[in-house]
Amino acid sequence: MAKIVTMGEIMLRLSTPNNEKFIQADEFDVNYGGGEANVAVSLANYGHEAEFVTAVPANPIGECAVAALRKYNVGTKHIARSGERLGIYFLETGSAMRASNVVYDRANSSIATASVDEFDFDAIFADADWFHFTGITPAVSDAAIALTEAALKAAKAHKVTVSVDLNFRKKLWSSEKAQKVMTNLMQYVDVCIGNEEDAEKVLGFKPGKTDVTSGELELAGYVDIFNQMIDKFGFKYVISSLRESFSASNNGWSACIMDGKTREFYHSRKYSITPIVDRVGGGDSFAAGLICGLADGKDMKAALEFAVAASALKHTIPGDFNLVTRAEVDNLAGGDGSGRVQR
Repeated sequence: MAKIVTMGEIMLRLSTPNNEKFIQADEFDVNYGGGEANVAVSLANYGHEAEFVTAVPANPIGECAVAALRKYNVGTKHIARSGERLGIYFLETGSAMRASNVVYDRANSSIATASVDEFDFDAIFADADWFHFTGITPAVSDAAIALTEAALKAAKAHKVTVSVDLNFRKKLWSSEKAQKVMTNLMQYVDVCIGNEEDAEKVLGFKPGKTDVTSGELELAGYVDIFNQMIDKFGFKYVISSLRESFSASNNGWSACIMDGKTREFYHSRKYSITPIVDRVGGGDSFAAGLICGLADGKDMKAALEFAVAASALKHTIPGDFNLVTRAEVDNLAGGDGSGRVQR
């Protein structure tokens, strides 16, 4: 199995129960999560050695976040204790035509104020095979931009494969700043993952007539922008998840991939996901499934099918973490989507 390092922010998630709006809620359900932490949990569940790098405050809430990772066998020895607070996000889960809503309370969190000298990146990457980060981490602060680039430089010095999930968050930064920062970071990236909005807002590529709000997909547009992205950045693989958002409760879900060397393009099987239990972490579970497949030595088609199946299953699980097993993913990817009781 591979050793995979992820780095980013883990947050306290406070979500309204039973699809309530914020104004209705008298209590919140408590979970922990965050893009790269979610990826680490999935990979640990699949049997890989997953190590998560972050900073949390030296207080009981910070330790609760660390414990949430340890529960699922994620390595935590490189987590720094610094800063004054754990980031929080509030989630109001939508239904039908009412969209979900996220409110961030993460300014000046531990990872946002962490400095490069708190981490020994040579030790972190000494025996690593893969490093994964997302566009969320550099979006939280200028200090986090410096931290992300330092990690990337160390990863490449140790000849570690690097993947990114572009993950544009308009509540954290503008498209203009995202493009400036992330375009520079792409020089370190081997595998680029995103969706149609990420490609446009983070790197400036728009796939044909696809409209993220309409659910209409034009695959030829993805072929075009994948070729442009590979020409510009030299990626080994470019991957996009394809979400057809018919409502908050009903999505079509598939993905496509291109080999940077051969320019072969492949579109996966499509799943109809309804009703959606919790879509938060769906993209992270997709990224983790893809990393798992490629790290296992699967060809790009098999890796993509594993990733899409893993993410489809995540949409049925409350919380940020995808807690399915390899066997469950393989079963769905192999064609069994019946949902029959397993006895």
